[in-house]
Amino acid sequence: MLAALGRTVYVRRLIVVAGWVLVALAGAVFGGSVYDRTQVIDTLPAGAPATVAQDRLDALSPEGERLVAVISGRDVGATDLVTSVTRIAFEIRDLPGVAEVEDSYTTGSRTISRDNRSSLVTVELKPGLSDDEALRVADRVGAALRRIDAPEILIGGELIAEREFGDQAVRDAAVGESVALVCVGILLILVLGGLVAGLLPLAAALGAVTATLLALTGLARFLPVSDYAVNVVTLLGIGLAVDYSLLMIARFREERTADPRAPLAELLSRTVATAGRAVLVSGSAVTAALVGLFAFGDPLLSAMAMGGALVVALTTATGLTLVPALIAIAHRRIPATGGWRRPGRGPARERGPGVLARLAAFAQRRPGLVALTATAGLLVLSAPLFFVEFANSDVRALPRSSEARQTYEVVQNEFADPPKQPVTIVVEADPAGPVVQELFDTVRRLPGVSDLYARTDLPPGVSVADVVPSGAADGEQAQRLVASLRALDAPAPVLVAGPAAELLDAKRSVADRLPLALLIIVVATGALLFALTRSVVVPVKAIALNLLTLAATLGVLVAIFQWGWGASVLGFEPWGALDLTTPLLLFVFAFGLSMDYEVFLLARIKEEWDRRTVTDRAAGDRAVLAGITATGPVVTTAALAIGVVFLGFVLGELVAVKEIGVGMAVAVLLDVTVVRGLLLPATMSLLGRWNWWRPGASTTLPAPGVPVA
Repeated sequence: MLAALGRTVYVRRLIVVAGWVLVALAGAVFGGSVYDRTQVIDTLPAGAPATVAQDRLDALSPEGERLVAVISGRDVGATDLVTSVTRIAFEIRDLPGVAEVEDSYTTGSRTISRDNRSSLVTVELKPGLSDDEALRVADRVGAALRRIDAPEILIGGELIAEREFGDQAVRDAAVGESVALVCVGILLILVLGGLVAGLLPLAAALGAVTATLLALTGLARFLPVSDYAVNVVTLLGIGLAVDYSLLMIARFREERTADPRAPLAELLSRTVATAGRAVLVSGSAVTAALVGLFAFGDPLLSAMAMGGALVVALTTATGLTLVPALIAIAHRRIPATGGWRRPGRGPARERGPGVLARLAAFAQRRPGLVALTATAGLLVLSAPLFFVEFANSDVRALPRSSEARQTYEVVQNEFADPPKQPVTIVVEADPAGPVVQELFDTVRRLPGVSDLYARTDLPPGVSVADVVPSGAADGEQAQRLVASLRALDAPAPVLVAGPAAELLDAKRSVADRLPLALLIIVVATGALLFALTRSVVVPVKAIALNLLTLAATLGVLVAIFQWGWGASVLGFEPWGALDLTTPLLLFVFAFGLSMDYEVFLLARIKEEWDRRTVTDRAAGDRAVLAGITATGPVVTTAALAIGVVFLGFVLGELVAVKEIGVGMAVAVLLDVTVVRGLLLPATMSLLGRWNWWRPGASTTLPAPGVPVA
């Protein structure tokens, strides 16, 4: 089937390229509007206890978005400052969409900084406003606040922080993609030995990414799409497109060198039949890994899985259609070997074995020692995972230049009693009854409780109290408090809401659903690898090595982003935790891309094994080494290219995006050097014929002269 596809693409190469050009143009014109349609997506699955509690609260006492302004730079008792704040506060109260204003001069809420140089103004918007309506009101409120006669005015709040997060995500994507494409383009031109050959993978990447943006724009009309998801999707699309293009170009070169007189249609047919099979299996494996995200039931992860599955499907399509069509058109401009050569100096010299081939040869000479040492090294890198802390990204994940973050930090650091996000409890019982009063007294005595405020003006038969936790609003102490509140032997149902409750529910949801996600990914990728290799051992070993790579990568991320090792070099400030979504996304993307390289190598190793006469371990090692030697340069170049792609996103300002960028770069580096270069050949050498075992298959080496089935 794939061979026939190769011939068809050759015959209709101009039509194929024209079709992708039209898609790319449409994506470039209309796809960018996806950023205007993105939404802030909840990170909790439907039915989570914290979500149920918040829904109940919203029904009992709906609250609008809150803006917080810090008025600073002069003595808070200055007459003209008092007059200015008072006048603006009354103006804001009259604005449509504003529910309430609290300040230190016109209300009883006097919030003054320790040095008497700053005060707070809190504005609550009316509940029920849509996101767009709330932002429009917030802009009008912000414009009014900035007319206060004060040297410095900072405006923040959750609504403002969410908008800044989205805007920063767009800027980070633009910077990351631009830098990545330029650097990858230069790298590919140098490695592939020509301008046309080097730009061909980038053409495929642009086609896949623009097509995905166009598809996401259409889906955004019906389903929620996140800014963060768009960032990750474009990053993944560029990396995969480069990988698949390199594999197809390398195989075409090889087929052309082996049979220079063969018709171009036949060469493309062979290329798509061989390399195309690896592309198809790899794309299916990455898609299977993405499908595993749906198992978590997290709306944000599901949105990313949807976008990721789209980009993988479209990238696979470009690898099987656009890339062969471009090769057919530009085949004369694709050098027989990569690298530059000076004019007039004759053909490029034959190169020696690549990096992977040299590593593999070393590993085969000492397989036991290499396997033990490499495994121990990865386990050492994994050790920081024992100390990992996870949290939901908040305003602290924004760059230092963010006004919302500056506002938050000033409020927390300069005010003696800054506003805190409480843990809110809802008790389905009358507040005047002794049962509720006894319950509230019990809550006040719980460890980690700083204060408790009972709410009033509620419908009869229900009680609500805000419990102020000691320490951070979603810290470990606050999470233990949530667990204690839910474990109370209360005479009436108790619901618990708040940031700590949401984080605790998110952690539990991940822990509960992780086995199902693992099962989906492991079974799907294992089945695909079995279909490729007809072996049971190879898929099991590949999955184990991928998990080892992931554990080492997460250990490195804990050291960098939680402990702050090298934070100044990467340009961020650690906030003591990793974003809860980071390990899940890394698991999927790193697992999928590692499977990319595994498929590339195994497909060729299996070819070499099947066509050789394997009589002993040495012959088996030669088959493995031949496969790695043939495909190793492709994997090495692909790893360099995709490493550059992910490192391009390290230049962004969002810490969560930096985590993914650094994590993927580390994962690719470890996978290509330690895992594919050392562990893969070492373990294959140790296992020998057992590598290809399957139920009913013999593991005894055949007699000399008998080819391996």
